[in-house]
Amino acid sequence: MQKIIFSLCLFWCSALLFSQDYFPENEGVKANNNNYTAFTNAKIFVTPTEVIQKGTLLIQNGKIVNVGSSVNLPQNTIVVDLNGKSIYPSFIDVYSKFGVEQPKQSGGGRRSLQFEPTREGFYWNDHIMPENDAISSFKYNEKEAKELIEAGFGAVNSHIHDGIARGTGVLIALNNTGTDANRILDDNSAQYFSLEKSVAKQQSYPTSLMGALALLRQMYSDADWYANGNASTTDRSLEALIKNRSLVQIFEAKDKGNVLRADKIGDATGIQYTILGGGNEFERIDEIKATNAKLIIPLNFHEAYDVSDPYQAGYVSLEDMRYWNQAPTNPKVLAENGVSFSLTPYELKSMTKFKENLMKAIEYGLSKTKALEALTTIPAEILGKSGELGSLKKGAHANFLITSGDIFDKSTTLYENWVQGNKNIINDKDTKDIRGNYSLTAQGKTYDVSITGEIAKPKVEVKQDTLKLTSKISYDGDWLTFSFSTDKGDKTYRMIGPVLPETDDLSGRLLLPDGTETFFTATKKSGFEEKSKKESDKSDTPNVMPVTYPNVGYGYASKPKQENVLFKNATVWTSEDAGILENTDVLVKNGKIAKIGTDLGAGGAKVIDATGKHLTAGIIDEHSHIAALAVNEAGHNSSAEVKMEDVVDPEHMGIYHSLAGGVTSIQLLHGSANPIGGRSAILKLKWGEEADGLIYDNSPKFIKFALGENVKQSNWDSRSRFPQTRMGVEQVFMNYFQRAKEYDEKKKSGQAYRYDEELEVLAEIINGERFISCHSYVQSEINMMMKVAEKFGFRVNTFTHILEGYKVADKMAEHGVGAGSFSDWWAYKYEVNDAIPYNAAIMQSQGVTVAINSDDREMMRRLNQEAAKTIKYGGMTELEAWKMVTINPAKLLHLDDRVGSIKEGKDADLVLWSGHPLSVYTKAERTMIEGTTYFDLKKDKAQREAIKKERNELVKMMLEEKAGGGKTQGPKQSVKQIFTCETL
Repeated sequence: MQKIIFSLCLFWCSALLFSQDYFPENEGVKANNNNYTAFTNAKIFVTPTEVIQKGTLLIQNGKIVNVGSSVNLPQNTIVVDLNGKSIYPSFIDVYSKFGVEQPKQSGGGRRSLQFEPTREGFYWNDHIMPENDAISSFKYNEKEAKELIEAGFGAVNSHIHDGIARGTGVLIALNNTGTDANRILDDNSAQYFSLEKSVAKQQSYPTSLMGALALLRQMYSDADWYANGNASTTDRSLEALIKNRSLVQIFEAKDKGNVLRADKIGDATGIQYTILGGGNEFERIDEIKATNAKLIIPLNFHEAYDVSDPYQAGYVSLEDMRYWNQAPTNPKVLAENGVSFSLTPYELKSMTKFKENLMKAIEYGLSKTKALEALTTIPAEILGKSGELGSLKKGAHANFLITSGDIFDKSTTLYENWVQGNKNIINDKDTKDIRGNYSLTAQGKTYDVSITGEIAKPKVEVKQDTLKLTSKISYDGDWLTFSFSTDKGDKTYRMIGPVLPETDDLSGRLLLPDGTETFFTATKKSGFEEKSKKESDKSDTPNVMPVTYPNVGYGYASKPKQENVLFKNATVWTSEDAGILENTDVLVKNGKIAKIGTDLGAGGAKVIDATGKHLTAGIIDEHSHIAALAVNEAGHNSSAEVKMEDVVDPEHMGIYHSLAGGVTSIQLLHGSANPIGGRSAILKLKWGEEADGLIYDNSPKFIKFALGENVKQSNWDSRSRFPQTRMGVEQVFMNYFQRAKEYDEKKKSGQAYRYDEELEVLAEIINGERFISCHSYVQSEINMMMKVAEKFGFRVNTFTHILEGYKVADKMAEHGVGAGSFSDWWAYKYEVNDAIPYNAAIMQSQGVTVAINSDDREMMRRLNQEAAKTIKYGGMTELEAWKMVTINPAKLLHLDDRVGSIKEGKDADLVLWSGHPLSVYTKAERTMIEGTTYFDLKKDKAQREAIKKERNELVKMMLEEKAGGGKTQGPKQSVKQIFTCETL
């Protein structure tokens, strides 16, 4: 009866508390309740690191009034004795969709043909929507709130998950008793961004990750221009962006690489984002730590793959198997490295899974203190609400949990979740804990009964000697019902009885298998905690596979180190005037070629006997699309603002495969979807480094242009984007270069100007600071491109493909343009019909610098053989043929002072071949970049065996997971997209 009166009192207090004082009252007497409630004798976690034993928490009007070991209680205080129980701050979810209506997927076909925005008075791109505010589409959802409350959450931060600039969020207290007048803690809680387009908008741009990054950069530049009063029109999007700059800035990345990309945007604009991660940050923890960003980490671990069928198991990559095994360590690794993070149930289908994954993260090494911080104090700190949420300090909202014990113990019961002083009962805290070990006697036989699980939801195990019997249990209110079956289920014993507060033994009515009714007594032998400790002593630490660099099948246990090396007695292909040197030594020191000669002293360097082998400079591929996460930004007819450097994929297996073919450097080119493409990334294939570690220091500036069928969209469905003809392509160039010229003149004049990243890049071309690699086939267009360049006072650097180059080789030489061509490709599309395999030799004979390139992930592994074809088609000498994949592409890329030949002082980018480098039978035995070996044929063989062993171990773990009742998913084959010039 006292419990009922207390609950009614609290309900009445809450109802009064959450009505607004200036509202009229028409359903009863208007009064204010100022009673206090004190929770005494509890273990109180004021913060994760400040714990009070036998403490008191005093609340009034939804706020914490005091907390401590000795608290004076006012006379009008309701006292709740929590002896043996614990109090924690309620959890906070920083990244939620709760209560906010989300946009629906718009209609449309395979490719959107909308190139212009649909809105007036807003930003020029529909995917930039900082004017959106979540509060406008917020509606409290009690059903969803109940699930969150039962998981321990007291507040959630929600927003519209749509677009690249998404607008502001709303911070909500999960108060089912109150109204929005008190639930809404902040209706402008943060400003949100992502790299994903709006699902409700159809504007084409951006079509790629690099386009999204470029759009964000331009958006911030435009906001600065607008804020300084330079615009003549009103832009409500930029006004909202500027207005909300003082808010917390949250960026959705969802992947370790995108965390780094988002942080770069922030560094460039002076913004320190809080970033939503992807759960794989442990793979690049040093770079993640260096961002100094606070992270929001989803606890969305993958289920084990069902690998019971060995044939289907072969579809699962080692990378995916590893991720299943390693991902639960992510929170631990972040914590150990001092990265501040909060945890979120984002993208989980149920809150039950969140609790399971949280426990798993703790099992995999996350400390309980750090786990509690990630759910309380850190999310409060991220939101700038440390004084209001996330702790039980004086003045904070009365959001707290009452538990039976350690909140991160699987056996602990969550009793109540109080939100703004409003009680939500999860489990009755007055329920007696009956867990433990009992001895039960029935019909002259003794049975061992073990009751485990949660207090309110116990589990039972009954044994007769060592035989485990089928059993069930139900505990509702103060009544216990359980049963067990013997003799293979033929005999069932059913028991029911009250749980009495004055005794630990269980007793009641027993219904025997023959229907006879009698009594039973189960005598308690030991408590639950004693058995739990014994079980924990037996538990094993999870077996976690080590992270490699990169964290894929052929990754290395540690990043390769630079060595001083002496190659002895090699046949050295210098790619210089010295030609081919027999029985020659090459000394590599500090990443450079130190000496070339005979009988050189090692001087402490590692000696490699190269007798009978050939040493060359590393192959350079002037035209490649490997190691990229995107290749085309097709949303505009010019995408000079995008950078391939933004989308380098350091984990792409094409890097390792290319090293095995002797390739050490590449130009990672934008595709040919538009006349003016994106900027190139010039890479050294340093397997194991992060993306930035692959990019050349002081890299020369390049950009991709394109001519022909692709850019006029001959093979597209589109008929609305200009240009549609080869004539139109020329006018695109003329128009953009004229605009860039005028832009540059205004900039140099000292006048105020709007920064335009696209025109900045084109102005660099006019000023000779950036070089064009131009996709080309037909002689008429080749002539046109040279004339356009000459009109604006610059030269085209390279025509790539250039399969009709033999027709205009003299004009190319006069212009000063080089060529990157195929050895013998022809007739694979209409504009290639006139191609001939003698093309490279003819252009070379006319004084054009010619390189043989791949434009293909498979061909680039055999560029040595492609170069050899020029000997057959054109009569090139062996050395001249070899130069087409070494020094010639180095010249085209303006890198010939650093790489491309074996010359003292150059970078030690070298390949040791098993035989003649132009032979189809020869293999690259060792590929070195700057004195560091990134491919070793012997090590490769050992890695293959290690991969087999690791796969077997992981398969065994997954089979054990399934056998233990764990959920599994079907085998899946993860295949990275293969990019070509045309890939959209």
